[in-house]
Amino acid sequence: MPASEPTVVSVPVIGVEAELMDLGLQENGLIEVPPYNLGSPPGWYVHSPTPGEIGPSVILGHRNGIEGGPGIFADLPQVEIGDSIEVMREDGSVATFTIYRTELFDKSREGFPTLEVYGNTDEAEIRLITCDGLNTDTGILEDNFIAYGRLDA
Repeated sequence: MPASEPTVVSVPVIGVEAELMDLGLQENGLIEVPPYNLGSPPGWYVHSPTPGEIGPSVILGHRNGIEGGPGIFADLPQVEIGDSIEVMREDGSVATFTIYRTELFDKSREGFPTLEVYGNTDEAEIRLITCDGLNTDTGILEDNFIAYGRLDA
């Protein structure tokens, strides 16, 4: 598909449909995360391909929302291989992806799968990322959950 910025992400199996905000890089070079003070919307990483273009388009969302409520991707770890992700685009088209892999990654472990998440691909793909793995002793989410999808033909 030609480049067209994403406007809305939909993950029907978990009842998510939300407008996307743009995310860039922080001053320290790390990717921004959606701010809590704006209602914790999901965000598209603007330095990744637009959904439907060749390469991995990256969308992040919080597991927890404002004041401890559920975030937009609270149920993302429930998605399974074969589930669909739809992204409405500025040009009016819809890019539909099928999840082919999910991964839980311990944030304290060295070697985040940067190339697998952000590296070039031969096809149009998508990555949805949220936090997971609540440590009940500390109240900290210690993992990242990543859903990998390919554009439907």
